[in-house]
Amino acid sequence: MYRKTFLILSLLCIAFSYGQQAYYNDVNLNLTGLTLKEELASKVTTTHTKFLFYSEIWDASKITDVNPQNNQEVLLIYGWENGTDFDDTNDRTRGLNNNGGNVGEWNREHVYSRSLGTPNLGYQGPGADAHHLRPSDVQRNSSRNNKKFTAGSGNSGIQGNGGWYPGDEWKGDVARMMMYMYIRYNDRCLPTNVGFGSDANTPDEMIDLFLQWNAEDPVSQIEIQRNNYHGDTNNDYAQGNRNPFIDNPRLATRIWGGPEAEDIWGIYTNQDTEAPTTPTNVTASNITTFSLDLTWDAATDNVGVSSYDVYINGNLSTSTTNTSIQITDLIPNTNYSFAVLAKDIANNESSLSTPLEIKTLEDTTPPTIPQNVVISNETDISFVVSWDAATDDTSVALYEVYIDDILIGNSTSTTYTVSGLAASTSYKVEVLAEDIVGNQSSLSTPVTATTTNGTGSNANEIFFSEYLEGESNNKALELVNLTNNDINLSSYSIKRQSNGGQNGDDWQGELKLSGTIYAKDVFVIINGKASIQKLIDEKDFEQPNESQTNWGEPINFNGNDPIGLFKNGILIDIIGTYNGGSSNFAKDKNLRRKSGVSQPNTTFDLVNEWDEFDKNDASDFGSHSSIVLSTNDFELQNVSVYPNPSFNGTINIKLDTATTINSISIYSIIGKKVFEKTQNFTNQIKISTLKSGIYLLKINSVDASVTKKIVID
Repeated sequence: MYRKTFLILSLLCIAFSYGQQAYYNDVNLNLTGLTLKEELASKVTTTHTKFLFYSEIWDASKITDVNPQNNQEVLLIYGWENGTDFDDTNDRTRGLNNNGGNVGEWNREHVYSRSLGTPNLGYQGPGADAHHLRPSDVQRNSSRNNKKFTAGSGNSGIQGNGGWYPGDEWKGDVARMMMYMYIRYNDRCLPTNVGFGSDANTPDEMIDLFLQWNAEDPVSQIEIQRNNYHGDTNNDYAQGNRNPFIDNPRLATRIWGGPEAEDIWGIYTNQDTEAPTTPTNVTASNITTFSLDLTWDAATDNVGVSSYDVYINGNLSTSTTNTSIQITDLIPNTNYSFAVLAKDIANNESSLSTPLEIKTLEDTTPPTIPQNVVISNETDISFVVSWDAATDDTSVALYEVYIDDILIGNSTSTTYTVSGLAASTSYKVEVLAEDIVGNQSSLSTPVTATTTNGTGSNANEIFFSEYLEGESNNKALELVNLTNNDINLSSYSIKRQSNGGQNGDDWQGELKLSGTIYAKDVFVIINGKASIQKLIDEKDFEQPNESQTNWGEPINFNGNDPIGLFKNGILIDIIGTYNGGSSNFAKDKNLRRKSGVSQPNTTFDLVNEWDEFDKNDASDFGSHSSIVLSTNDFELQNVSVYPNPSFNGTINIKLDTATTINSISIYSIIGKKVFEKTQNFTNQIKISTLKSGIYLLKINSVDASVTKKIVID
């Protein structure tokens, strides 16, 4: 920072040169690149224990941003003049309590502009994070508005490209705030959104502009003052976390490259070139089919060993600060080579230890048989199978589900949705467990599942049936009504939770619905700037994408934003996990509800209730498979299908002579159409191209249809 050097700052820098703050004791500072970024992101997120209200920023700023030379003033970001000219907007300081929104007062500047977030940062969570909220003259704050940062020199102001230069004194502060916001809030606060610069030479979306400013403008006293306050939870308005790039700007260089920034800690730029000794006596114990405990004697170093890298078969597997570690996820009956090297904080490395050759135990024991198989959520076309988890001496890899002695699918969880079934039909259901080497348990005790008769609907509520998180503004949701009644939407609404609540956000951006969703129909809601024609053609409601709606909220969600369907203010269905953090459960995806789902669910079950498709695949919007395969319409009478099972690649259909067939379709047991015939009908269908299994045969006339289960052997 271009300013006078104060005695306090000098003393702090001397103290820091001997090592990092205790805050980082559990962070592996030997790491580099995106691995180090992830470590620091985890640290600043988990220690962010207090989420400030936007109104509390006034009080916090009067402590954190107090002028070190006059405790009755705050320092104003972007300012540079001592108040002797006639322009108050360029002042560097302002009276401590002279805050507000009027001319001559100081306000709270969102250094990462709220509107440049994806989505808008709002006034809570990232919009109320004190690490990027700084006092600023009201008019100067207005002049910056939401302009992106750009290169310049001298004092702050608008540049030729329309960007905002923060000033020589403040550019390093800005860079380090943008770095903090990026690791703390991930894609919601992209550097490429808030600054003009290139990310071509960085491993993610960090830009060269901020790396340059971080190196050119050293850490200032006010930055240290702010950081120390917020890192101490004993302080009234402290968030609990720190900005790592203020504590040591060199961390940015180790993550993103670029010009070498100051190493305040001195741990990356000291004169230590001596490598630690090589770890010795590497031994393994407690060897199982999938794991072992690895130990070694400690290495020595002229300064101190900071960590050990463990290699498996010549590849880096993990790092630890201890002299022992448990290795898991190994394959049974397999030879492995283990070696260890030691590192010091200057990143000097020892040689690899003498390799230790170990063979894991052979796994010949099958898992236990799944118990307590239960059938639930029966409809006319589906049911859900669940069971108690099996156990295994290595690990259970998956479960196979059998219907009428035929394998119809597998699951890595203890539930499976069977769909595409015939109404009023009984099925034998069995489950077996399989471990990672293919050992299989015996089949579970058979249970019987019976679909409903199709004369009434098992559904009693609307729910989400499709979700699209496509490119740009191609965001859309679909609701389905599987009940037998039209439903007025006036008591329903949709809300979004930003980043799974990791920023302290609750449900927000309520969209109150209106109109009617008809029985056995869907209702499509799209962002007002969606460009995929299929979405535009199928829309029932369009949320305008404009400032008044916060750019289409909540239909401006990202793939880590849970979406909730509410009825009279109560959550009834959800896509994503509430308060689940930034899990990217649906980033760049189309999700479609499986045909076997007939009710909303406030617990998100991606595996059993949703199918995943390409992010821009909107082909299924405007319809839903449960409606397509429903047998609740008028049913054809006196229809028989034989032979069933079919052994010779043909199926014969016997109909009432007065019936005229319009189409014949065959669906797999998971609802995928595998055969269709729309003309030249005879009483015999050739199906020799279909594999053995259970299928659903649907025969349609002008005003009626019938669905029959068929088995091909």
